[in-house]
Order: sequence, then C-alpha cells, then structure tokens
Amino acid sequence: MKERIKSLLTREPSSEIITAEGWVRTKRDSKNVCFLEINDGSCLKGLQAVIDKASFNNNNLLDSISTGAAVSVKGTIVESLGGNQKVELAVTSLVLVGPCPNDYPLQKKRHTVEFLREQAYLRPRTNLFGAVTRVRNTMAYAVHQFFQENGFVYVNTPLITASDCEGAGEQFQVTTLDLQNVPKKEDGSVDYSKDFFGKIANLTVSGQLEGETYAMAMKNIYTFGPTFRAEESNTSRHLAEFWMIEPEMAFCDLEGDMDCAESFLKYIFKAVLEKNSEDMAFFEQFVLKGLTETLESVVSTPFEHMTYTEAIKHLEKHNEKFEFPVEWGSDIASEHERYLTEVIAKRPVIVTDYPKEIKSFYMKQNDDGKTVRGMDILAPRLGEIIGGSERESDYDKLKARMDELKMDDTNYWWYMNLRRYGTAPHSGFGLGFERAVRYVTGVENIRDVIPYPRAVGYCEY
Repeated sequence: MKERIKSLLTREPSSEIITAEGWVRTKRDSKNVCFLEINDGSCLKGLQAVIDKASFNNNNLLDSISTGAAVSVKGTIVESLGGNQKVELAVTSLVLVGPCPNDYPLQKKRHTVEFLREQAYLRPRTNLFGAVTRVRNTMAYAVHQFFQENGFVYVNTPLITASDCEGAGEQFQVTTLDLQNVPKKEDGSVDYSKDFFGKIANLTVSGQLEGETYAMAMKNIYTFGPTFRAEESNTSRHLAEFWMIEPEMAFCDLEGDMDCAESFLKYIFKAVLEKNSEDMAFFEQFVLKGLTETLESVVSTPFEHMTYTEAIKHLEKHNEKFEFPVEWGSDIASEHERYLTEVIAKRPVIVTDYPKEIKSFYMKQNDDGKTVRGMDILAPRLGEIIGGSERESDYDKLKARMDELKMDDTNYWWYMNLRRYGTAPHSGFGLGFERAVRYVTGVENIRDVIPYPRAVGYCEY
C-alpha cells in the first residue's frame, strides 16, 4: 500500500525518494518556484509540494495544473522554510494524472453547505466534508470494535420486509408491478399475488424484529445497516434513508440495556476524541465552539436517570418557557429534551417508563398497566440520541397489546412464535448513526453528515 499524506507529514527530512498522490487544493506560482498543496483525504492538512522551475524545466506542464487536478509527485521530504508546515516535498518529478478545467466548482474560498449539497459528488474534497467523512469512518469502526470486544455477533437483517417494526406505516413499498397497468382483484383492490413476493413488501424501517430472533439463539447480537422511512418531514433532522445500529441482548432487562447504551456512546465518542483531534479542532473553530468540551464531559460524566413521570414534573414547572407545554401522557419534544439535559440535569439524561400509548407495541409493560419499560437517552444540544426498551417476552401479553392496537398479526406470526419456543427476557436499543455523527461534529443539518442524502422531494445522484 502506498503511503498516505497523513503519514508523509510526520516524516523527518531525508534523501529517500517518496511518492505523494492526491488532488491539488491550491497552486501558488512565482517566477522561479511553484507551490502545490496536495491533499488525499487522509487528513485535514495537505502536503506542500515545491517545484524549482529551473531544475524542473517543464513549465507547460505546470501551466496545465490547476485547482482540482489529480497529480502524482515524487521527491524528498525536506524541512519547510514556511511557517505553516514542518516539512514539505522537494519535487523531482510530477505527473498530471487527471487535469481539471477552469469551471471546477470548488475554488479557494468558503462555500456554503447549501451550495456544497448541490455538489455532493465533489464536496468530500472540502475541509468540512473531508473532516465529517473521517469522523464518520472512526465512529463506524468504533461501533464494530465495541460490540466485537464485548462478545456480540454481527447480524445482517433484511432490507426488504413484510412487517412494520414501528407500526407507523411510514414505509417505502417495493414492487415490480406495472404501475401503468396494475392487476386488480374483482373487488377493485390491488392483486399483490401478481407481485414479485406475492404479497405487499416494503423497505425496512428497522432490523429490530429480525434481530430479536437471532438474539434468541446467539444471546447478544447487533445490526448496523441502512433503514428507510417515508416520513414527510422536510427538516434538518430527518432523512428518508439512514443507517441504524441496533443491538439485541437476551437474558437482559432494562437496567442492562441502559448500561450497555451508555457504555457504547462513551466508547464511540472517546474514539473520535483520541483519533480525530485535528478534525475536532477544525469543527471547534469553524462549526461549533465548545464541541470538544461537551464530548469530553459526556465521556467522563455518569448519565442522569429519571422516569418519564419525574421528567414531566420537572418540565411542568417551566411550561411557560415552551412552545408546546407538557402534561402527563404527552410526548417529550425536542425543546423539552434539551431543557432536561441543558438546564435541569446539565448532562445526558436517561428517561424511562413512558406511557404505553406513546411507545411501540413490543415494549414490555410495567405492573401499573400504564407505562412500559422503555428508555430514551437524551443528550445536551441534540435531544434524543438513543431509544430502547425491554421487549415483551410473554406471548399472551404481546398478543393482547397487538389486539388492543388493532394490528394485523398476519405478518408477525414468526415474531410472536418466538415467545413460545424458549422465550427469555431480552432488551435492545437503536442509534441513528447520522444523528450521532451530527452530534459529534456539530454540523447542523443531518443532510451534511451522510454522503448522499435522501429526503422528501430530494433524491439527487
């Protein structure tokens, strides 16, 4: 493997001929010397390549190189005479791998994120999106590290499913039917027996239900893959396609679930602080002041615990501050989540025991018959970052809850049978990966922390 620029920048000056490859960020030309800043995405800073025109003797080639061009240069690492870098590359040979015309959209100036969203195929070359990409990479690797180090088994759950985990119906339908000539039954309804799967099929909103089946065999498992929600929310916090991390643990109650979730968050945040200090300094300077301090506090501070009922009592005392006042039974909105974490607790908060009416059908009910063993982790500045629960492991209670919600259990027979064949208490949680990346980087819009955002009315590239 060829050495990356991040590594070359740490080298000491020597006579060894090395090769650097990447894209030209900037070009400065004078009568005798040409300076190229070359970046290959391995770090924020580029390598300065210095070309002595007298010895290089190919000014036509130099004239053809512009910002955005792909180049390969050879030379020796020398001490830099400039103040912006410790070392630079004294070029002995240069190859223009891919020329770049003058209409290259990314010039040496600060572009708005809105403009860069329109150039999503080029935006990883900018400082902001390069840093986001590296942090996202570190976090993804840390996800696998955490679970693998703790004995979890990685499971790939299906992207196409006949069941709806959340029961909200916000799913993208998958079909091969001719939409110009849809087959109909005698009663006029769509004849899905003619479709590819012979029934209604959708893109998954969650791998949880299928993950539970593997937890009942492997004990501790996790999924990490794309999920899809046809939610018509055109906001800075919603995507139609995003990645979810969902562990499921057998023989585990809500307390164990909360412990795992807290440890997991701290692990991936700590990985970024340790491995992406340069990128975090960039975010601190250009995106959000105090970002690093906030993450360090989350990593080092125990999370606050309170029940939903306790949280509502805290919030009701300050209802005049909210756009949407709260009462017992109402959902906790983003403004309430932030108030709990930033004003009342001044740290992350785990809220438990929500009313069953505002939570999913699969959550285990408490003995009071009104609340469920669910939990949300709320983070300062963001609000909810993780949602989880102890799952209902009793067949009769699960069936009664589904009947109460008037759910069609036709496509859930296997999920219910799981409670008949060697059932065990089990728990799990879900983390929207992009939401976590947004929190770590301070980037405001979730569309800017995923390579190619998909949202209502927006599906470019």
